[in-house]
Order: sequence, then structure tokens, then C-alpha cells
Amino acid sequence: MNGLLIYSRAEAKRNRFAAEKFETLLGARLVFEDEVDFGAPADYVINRTNNAEIAKGFEQRGVRVFNPFVLTALANDKQKCYEFMQAHGIEIMPINQTAPPLVKKPRNGKGGAGVELITQGEITPEESFVYQAPASDLGKDLRVWLIGGEIITAILRVSKSDFRSNFCLGGEALSYSLSEEEKALVMKISGLLAYDYIGIDFVFHHGKIVFNEIEDSVGARMVYEKTQTDILALYCEHIKKVINNG
Repeated sequence: MNGLLIYSRAEAKRNRFAAEKFETLLGARLVFEDEVDFGAPADYVINRTNNAEIAKGFEQRGVRVFNPFVLTALANDKQKCYEFMQAHGIEIMPINQTAPPLVKKPRNGKGGAGVELITQGEITPEESFVYQAPASDLGKDLRVWLIGGEIITAILRVSKSDFRSNFCLGGEALSYSLSEEEKALVMKISGLLAYDYIGIDFVFHHGKIVFNEIEDSVGARMVYEKTQTDILALYCEHIKKVINNG
């Protein structure tokens, strides 16, 4: 099978370990985002960018894309994602806030970049940002990895120096055991989505987890550092199963 693995140049360099896993286990050919040819021969595409148009372009040809367009488009627009979850009965921290304290996030942001905690002053809303009430436990969140409808693992992230707990920003990562109630919430969210491999992030608010965001091209660094799970190998097995079953 002829598979394409698509990364931005920067992310391909930063995630060389993952790229090599896909190349070795699947034989997928690395293509940079700025060189994508939608007419190129491909039986499947692994889209490791946050660019939904890539998925859309190949799906219009009938090529199977991991993750599909609908997931990538939703996950990378935080405002639409929050509205979607709220409409389906999933609790979120309130959005469209106009007075501090609030968290200001780029709608298409990733990795905590551009996120601000605003505690005072007047707010002039901008269309490209989400304005959200902060959770009670700042600097603490939970990521749950899923493949094909199955929970694989969960990692707690905690920062003592920043309200953002992102591992890439220096947060501490710890393996986490989900309660039955937490598993039920994760699976309820999972059932709303068409996806192959994602992370679902939660914040902690007065002792319980609350949905925060979906990570589409989710990384695996924390999983390999904190668990014995070869999660990219599991993802590759999922891709093989989907492709072989047509």
C-alpha cells in the first residue's frame, strides 16, 4: 500500500522519532506540508499537520485520511469545538467571557502558544481568540490518548510555575489512572467524534475533570517517557487494520 506521511518541515524535524516509526512500520513516504500534491498516488494519508484542507483535498479523491477532515476541522477551531461539545451535553468552562478573570486562547492554537491569563482590565474581543472562564485548578490538566474508540493511556500534567501545564513548557508529567466516572466521560466524548488517533485534554475544576480541547496531531513524547506503551506502534496497527478491511 502506498501511504503518504505529511508533516510541516518544522514538525518533521521536531518529531523525527515519530516520523521514523511511521516510515519503518508502515512504509509511509514523508511529504512536507508545503509540497503536498493532491494528485500524487496514495492509498492512504497520515496527516500530522493541523491543516484540515489537506485531509479535505485527499478525501475528495476517495483517499482514506488519518485523521479525517471533519475531526481536524473541529479540533483546530477551539470556539467551534466548545460550541459543539456544549450542544451535545458535554460540560466546558464557560466561553464568550467579557470580564476578567479569563483565559484568552488563539482559536487555532497548539501547545499553549499565545494563551494568556487575564486578571484585570477591559477586554476588546477579537474573532481569532476564545475567551474562557479559568478552571479552579490552574496549572493542572489531564490528557487522554485514544485510538479507534479505545482509551490507551492518560497522563496528568502539572506546572508549579505557569498556569499552563503543557509538557513542552516545562510541566511535570505523571501517569494517571482514570476513575470509572472519568472513563465514562471520555467515552461519551469519543462517541461524538470520527477519529483515528487523538488526545482529549481536560482541566480540573472543583475536583472533577472538565473538557478542554481535542489534540488532532497529538504527540507521544509523554507516553514514551512515562509509560511502557508503544503508542505509535498501536496507531500503525490501527491504520493497517482499517486499510486492510477496505
